[in-house]
Amino acid sequence: MLRIRDLLLRCPRGLSFANEQISATYAAHCSRSYASNGGSHSHSTGAVGRRQYATLSAAESFMNGSSSAYIEDMFEAWQKDPNSVHKSWDAFFRETGKGAPPGRAYVAPPTLRPSSGVPAAYPAHAVEQGAPVDEKTIEDHLSVQSIIRAYQVRGHNISQLDPLGICSADLTSDTPPELFTSTYKLSMGARPCSHFQFVASCLTHQDLDRVFRLPNTTYIGGGESVLPLREIIRRLQHVYCRSIGVEFMFINNLQQADWIRRKFETPGIMQFGPEERRMLMARLIRSTRFEEFLARKWSSEKRFGLEGCEVLIPAMKTIIDSSSATGVDSFIIGMPHRGRLNVLANVCRKPLEKIICQFDSKLEAADEGSGDVKYHLGMSHERVNRVTNKYIKIAVVANPSHLEAVDTVVQGKARAEMFYRGDTDGKKVMPMLIHGDAAFSGQGIVYECLHLSDLPAFTTHGTVHIVVNNQIGFTTDPRSSRSSPYCTDVARVVNAPIFHVNADDPEAVIYVCKVASEWRETFGKDVVIDLASSFSTFKIVCYRRFGHNEIDEPMFTQPLMYKKIAKQPTVLAKYAESLINDAVVTQQEYEEEIAKYDKICEESYSLAKKETAVSNIDWLDSPWSGFFEGRNPMEMPATGVHEETLQHIGKMFSTPPEDFVIHGGLKRVLKARAKMVEERQADWALGEAFAFGSLLKEGIHVRLSGQDVERGTFRCLHLLLSTYSVGSLVWVQVVQRHHRLLVDVLVMQDVVPVAAQRERGFSITNPNALVIWEAQFGDFANTAQCIIDQFISSGQAKWVRQSGLVMLLPHGFEGMGPEHSSARLERFLQMSNDDPDYFPVEGPNFEMQQLHDTNWFVCNFTTPANFFHAMRRQIALSFRKPLIVMTPKSLLRLPEARSSFDDMVEGSRFQRLIPSTCEEPLNVKKIVFCSGRVYYELVKERSQKQLNGEIALTRIEQLTPFPFDLVKAEIQRFPNARLCWAQEEHKNAGAWSYVEPRLRTVCRKLGKPKKIEYAGRFSSAAAATGNKQMHLMELSQLHNAAMDISPRPEGAY
Repeated sequence: MLRIRDLLLRCPRGLSFANEQISATYAAHCSRSYASNGGSHSHSTGAVGRRQYATLSAAESFMNGSSSAYIEDMFEAWQKDPNSVHKSWDAFFRETGKGAPPGRAYVAPPTLRPSSGVPAAYPAHAVEQGAPVDEKTIEDHLSVQSIIRAYQVRGHNISQLDPLGICSADLTSDTPPELFTSTYKLSMGARPCSHFQFVASCLTHQDLDRVFRLPNTTYIGGGESVLPLREIIRRLQHVYCRSIGVEFMFINNLQQADWIRRKFETPGIMQFGPEERRMLMARLIRSTRFEEFLARKWSSEKRFGLEGCEVLIPAMKTIIDSSSATGVDSFIIGMPHRGRLNVLANVCRKPLEKIICQFDSKLEAADEGSGDVKYHLGMSHERVNRVTNKYIKIAVVANPSHLEAVDTVVQGKARAEMFYRGDTDGKKVMPMLIHGDAAFSGQGIVYECLHLSDLPAFTTHGTVHIVVNNQIGFTTDPRSSRSSPYCTDVARVVNAPIFHVNADDPEAVIYVCKVASEWRETFGKDVVIDLASSFSTFKIVCYRRFGHNEIDEPMFTQPLMYKKIAKQPTVLAKYAESLINDAVVTQQEYEEEIAKYDKICEESYSLAKKETAVSNIDWLDSPWSGFFEGRNPMEMPATGVHEETLQHIGKMFSTPPEDFVIHGGLKRVLKARAKMVEERQADWALGEAFAFGSLLKEGIHVRLSGQDVERGTFRCLHLLLSTYSVGSLVWVQVVQRHHRLLVDVLVMQDVVPVAAQRERGFSITNPNALVIWEAQFGDFANTAQCIIDQFISSGQAKWVRQSGLVMLLPHGFEGMGPEHSSARLERFLQMSNDDPDYFPVEGPNFEMQQLHDTNWFVCNFTTPANFFHAMRRQIALSFRKPLIVMTPKSLLRLPEARSSFDDMVEGSRFQRLIPSTCEEPLNVKKIVFCSGRVYYELVKERSQKQLNGEIALTRIEQLTPFPFDLVKAEIQRFPNARLCWAQEEHKNAGAWSYVEPRLRTVCRKLGKPKKIEYAGRFSSAAAATGNKQMHLMELSQLHNAAMDISPRPEGAY
């Protein structure tokens, strides 16, 4: 602090404050100060009784710890333009530059009174009246600056956000001490003031009439540079303490913080014309009367209405209008069930009769799928925006009741649209997320989603978040559901501004929505609106007029709140009264507008009665225009490629770029790859490269994301190379250079639910893209279980929403302990929809019919060729299904686990089952069915025990849909053989419980019921043992059981 003071006092005008200059100047000045005091810094009394200071700067009465920033700002402004500061400061800095000693640099300037004779709007500044600039004057100015900052930082804590007026949005009724003027000792008199008296109550009229110069950190002055203290406080309260609470001072970007100050502090900036107010009233009428219409027609039906936050509809429409005006033409919306029907009707303009049909339980679906409840459905609609007269597309993504799970689907879908449209800065596509207050603070996926918002490969250049703050979560009071003051505090981690707004002040809500839209357009970042929040968080503080749903009784748990709500008029009633009083509309016009919308609802109700069925496809959130047209769903696609293609990709994949220094180990890897290509062999890394490269050559976009995808978790893939000298990443060109732009290899943090869901959102946007998410280890998918359950496995059944997402989950029991062994194969198999007791009708389309009917594919490959074909099949099929792959670990380098080029060239295809190679079927005593890496261990064990002719090993590569036909043919090949299933997982895990009943179904089909033997580990609560010796013992037991061909008593396993 002394350094700043001394520099300001001693440095000549124009000196630049580089770090080294500061140090040198400060050192020199300290030497002079020490010498002038006789080599001592002790206090003494001079001949004329003047006080001697320990440092020269202390001789100036206004120099103290709190004034340094203010003085430094003034000095920097004076350096640029002496006329930009007050005359008193100009005189002070000039005298200091001439060498005036501390304490004597200030010279009072001549009195500056208005010479025109025109009275000033406010009393003249103290210095302009000729008053001396003493320590008190400086301190008071600094105190006023602190008051202004206090309102900017803490004003939201005392803003009037609760429409019910019964609690504070920040969960405390205490007023921050920074907002009391008594904290700053501004009073000129001796009038006592309690610390708890609010704001200016301890100041006299004389104090409040004192005029202060405004700092450049506020815009409350408009065109005026000085204001009385009374007016300063009034304007600050008007901006920060009424219906809008603004949180932005934590943002560490000066330009962004200044932009927000300007948007809210400029006098008169929040003005609405008569036409705008009439349109707002019309939108409130639609929002309110829609809910009332549904309540009249279906009083006992769950619909999760918007009562208490009807202003959400005008808010969303304002964001769409403002963004459409700046060029955005695609809006992707994710939201929970509350208010969804209203949004579909009045924001998206879904035909009302289609919505009303969902209330008729007698109407059956005319197409595929199990369907979902009406308040989970999504849609996609294109229409003209009547405000901007521009064509826009609005998509509401289908969402289950698992709140916030849809967030990253929206982000992924928006990112995909931006990618395919070349919208590199988010000027055409905008995601918008609606949240509940309890879910926003309680769901971890929100935090994870925020942390992807600025990553180059995942950013959507700003998401507008609107929090519908009901001030309750089901029946839980906010004071029992979160520790932070606001539900939106999580958004602070990404410097998203947070706008809290009272939902019963519609004009405040609309203005905040305009600011949020402009924020995203200007800075491309998230914002939050709290309705009580791009991300800007925009939170609308409101209430829930009824219970959690319309047949709930909220008085059981919140009696005081709901007594208040029962007496609360609707926002429409209050706003209409305001417009009528202001002569903006008449009572008759208001009633006519209501009657107009009521008529629309009744006409739609009549049309709905004529409907004979509902169509699930009408609610599709991402239609694939033209994708299914002219394609035969029963045609088996070819997945093999020309050998020249494999040779070309292999050469490119094993050759580093020119003049590119790489690690010595990588040179050996690339050399080994080149040798395999010469020998027409492919390991897993080459198999992946062949799959991705061949698709890229066909113009297919390949997107691979995950934590270790650039090199592979087990150091095998190396899709990206790093220069050994500078560490920059370079893509290995598996195809020609112009295809590089079609591939994304995206390294990301280990946020599994967000990653899996975001990639699903990407996959539903474009069916002609291979979108892959790879886990570092398969069990990492555990944390994404709700995403897998509610979106990936069941999305098509519920919402007719196909997706070709590929999930690669490393799986294998290799002694690595319970956490890095199992991808929990059993869970995926349990969610498969094929019937274990039903053998499908055999015919020429058996395989394709199975692929078409299943909800997803679950595979555990043993060869790179099968992986190659499976990836290409995802694109070649005429429909899309998710693919779950238990990818290997040790097989990545196992020499036996390689494929010949013959298994990938034209004419080759995916093998659902790889049959045994036993040449004398009649001699086989046992067929061991298995899947995955355990096959190679069993081959080795069989060879060691010389049982090659007596035990047949058959690999089931695709578990779902189960290859009933091929298993049947394999059992028929070995009529004398017992049946066994071998797996490395525990008995209560893995594929045993899935495969065993299906093997019995095959045997029944053959008319030869047989017992199915089990070879594997015993049941266990843990996924795997952490003891190496125990692991080897279990493995030995598995081998012995699988190789056991001793006679068994009748009926024994």
